[in-house]
Amino acid sequence: MNKPEQNLNIKMQKETQVAYKPLLKSIGSFFVSPGDGTRLVPGLVDNLSTKRYMFLVVLALLPIALAAVYFYGWRIVAMILVSYFFGGMTEILFAVFRKKRFQADGLLVTCLIFPLILPPTLPLWIVAIGSVFAVFFGKEVFGGTGRNIFNPAVVGRVFITVSFPSYMTSVWQHPMPGGFGGFFNYGADLITSATPLISYRAGEIITYTYYDLIFGLAPGSMGETFRIGIILSGLFLIVTGVSNWRVPLAYLGSVVLFSSIGHYYFPNQVALPMFQLLTGGLLFGAFFMATDPITSPFTGPGKWVFGLLLGMLTVLFRSFSGSVEGVVFSILLMNAFTPLIDTIVLKIRFRPLGREGLSHNVP
Repeated sequence: MNKPEQNLNIKMQKETQVAYKPLLKSIGSFFVSPGDGTRLVPGLVDNLSTKRYMFLVVLALLPIALAAVYFYGWRIVAMILVSYFFGGMTEILFAVFRKKRFQADGLLVTCLIFPLILPPTLPLWIVAIGSVFAVFFGKEVFGGTGRNIFNPAVVGRVFITVSFPSYMTSVWQHPMPGGFGGFFNYGADLITSATPLISYRAGEIITYTYYDLIFGLAPGSMGETFRIGIILSGLFLIVTGVSNWRVPLAYLGSVVLFSSIGHYYFPNQVALPMFQLLTGGLLFGAFFMATDPITSPFTGPGKWVFGLLLGMLTVLFRSFSGSVEGVVFSILLMNAFTPLIDTIVLKIRFRPLGREGLSHNVP
């Protein structure tokens, strides 16, 4: 190959690289946060777009939803479709009423998380009511996605828990492990069983091992039992920059701390730390609901405080209240304190120094 041909090949290779560079850069920035923000003001608070955030959260939830189908049958898909239909109709009606463009970004996440925190036996009409309530009172009354104070899925779950307590406390279905599980069944056989948390509060002997709790072999809400999948999906969101690691770490660490202290003084009321971590919706709430960037603090210290208080409240609710779960109530309560936490952190970090009025920025 002579020199002109070599130069021509080099030129063609460079042109090819230039042509594919935007595509490769787009793919890279979609899955991994580009990190081209700034730590100094003025600057962007976060460089994560809403569409990318919603897409990656839904992507992380898919294995958990698939595991729910395996454990409880295709009725889970029916519950998810009902949630999307009625939640979507509520959001469309608000968009028409406000004469604004319908945005499905937030709806995709809310209407998928909401059924995953419900019992697999819940009637579909209750799922529909809860989905409408979640979108209506959890998001749209505040102005839509990005303006809501509370996590909409948590609002819907709390509403159903208060309005239909018999369905939320007594009818828990045992999963279908082994073979193809529920892949060839619409619903699991109606073999009901108390959740490990309910059995503990009732003083019954816990027959489930930690292996059962990790791999989804104990009854519970349909998206909270496959805990190994929840952990891996949660780590995926942290690695891709979608979730901030401070909140789940502070939340789970706080549960370990306060349950250790509580079990020492009240062994009959407060369960051991490992049991706390592997039961109920704690892991799902820590990785998928407490990390909601809209309803959780945006300041770093605020995230630590937020997670710390979440863990303390969860242990208190689980051990001494009438509710055996406590995760959704804790998140809902702390959502209300999010603006106050950020305000206090900002006042401390940017307090004036001396008469010059300079801001003191604590790293």
